[in-house]
Amino acid sequence: MKHLVEGPWFDDLSVGDVFTAPSMTLTAGRAGVHQSIFGSRLQLSLDEHLARTVSGRAVADPAFVTDVAIGQSTPVTRRVVANLFYRGLAFRRLPAVGDTLRTRTEVVGLKQNASRPTGLAALRITTRDQEDRLVLDFWRCAMLPLSSPDARTGHGDDLSAIGTAPDLGPLLAHLGEWDLARWQPPSGPEVVAGASWELRAGDVVTGAPELARLTLNLAHVHHDRFSQPAGRLVYGGHTIGLALAQVTRTLPQLITVAGWHGCDHTGPVREGDTLVSRIEVTGVADVAPGLRAADLRVLVRARSEEQDRDVLDWRPVVVLR
Repeated sequence: MKHLVEGPWFDDLSVGDVFTAPSMTLTAGRAGVHQSIFGSRLQLSLDEHLARTVSGRAVADPAFVTDVAIGQSTPVTRRVVANLFYRGLAFRRLPAVGDTLRTRTEVVGLKQNASRPTGLAALRITTRDQEDRLVLDFWRCAMLPLSSPDARTGHGDDLSAIGTAPDLGPLLAHLGEWDLARWQPPSGPEVVAGASWELRAGDVVTGAPELARLTLNLAHVHHDRFSQPAGRLVYGGHTIGLALAQVTRTLPQLITVAGWHGCDHTGPVREGDTLVSRIEVTGVADVAPGLRAADLRVLVRARSEEQDRDVLDWRPVVVLR
C-alpha cells in the first residue's frame, strides 16, 4: 500500500489492509495525565500498594489501556468523519504500569454510502504487550470520506454482523491469579438486574486535544478545528472515559471493566460540553468463585448552552465481588 502522509481516503482501502503504529509504554507519568482528564475512581488502579498486594504489580486503568489501543488504530482513520460503534471489546489480561502496548489494525469490511461521499470501514483491532501476550481484541467502525464525490468503489459488505460478544474467560482466568481476598472493597449500592441510577451532576469535557496527543490519536477532527465545517470534535473515548468515571463514583466496589458488548456514539461531543449519565444494570451473573459480572447500559447526554442531546449508548461488562 502506498504511503499516505495524512491517512487514506475510503477509496484507498481494501479488505485485508493492515496498519500499525508506534508501540507505547504505559508509564506512570502518562497514566497520571490520563487520570487528570477523567478522574476514574477504580481503587486497584489508584492505589499502587494495594494493587501490588492483590496482583503483584501496579495495575493500569482499563480506560487508559483502551484509549491507547484506539489511538494506535488511527493511522487508518486520520480522515475520519465519525466513529459509529465499537463491538465485542474484551480484555484478555490487565496490563501493568510499565508494560508496552502495540496494536495491529486490519480492515475487515467496507461499505460505500449511497447518500453521501463517504464509506464505512470495519476494523479488527488487536493489542499485545511486550511479551506478545494478547491484551485487547475488538471491532470498530469508522466513516471515512472519498477522495472525490465521483469515486465508486463497489464496496458493499454487510457490516451488521461485525463483532462478537466479549469472551470473559481469559480475563477471569487472569483475575483468578490475584489474591482478591486481601482487598476489602468499599461499600456501594446493591448491584442487581433492574437497578438504575440517574445522575444529576455531570462532568465538563476538558483536555480533549491533550488526550488525543497522549494516546497517539491521529484523527484530524480531534486536533484541527478547520478539518470539518462543524469544527473540532471530541474523541469518542473521551466520552466513554467520563462515563466510566461516573460509573466508578456510583459503584465504588467494582474491580475492573472486563469488556464491552458494544458502544454507539449517538451524537457529537465538543469541548466544554457537560456529560451526565444514566446507569442501568441489565444483568448479573456469578462467573467465578467469589466474582460476579454485571452487564451495564450507560446512556450519556451532553448539556450545552444550545440544547441537551444524547451522545453515547455504552454497554460495558464490569467485574465485582
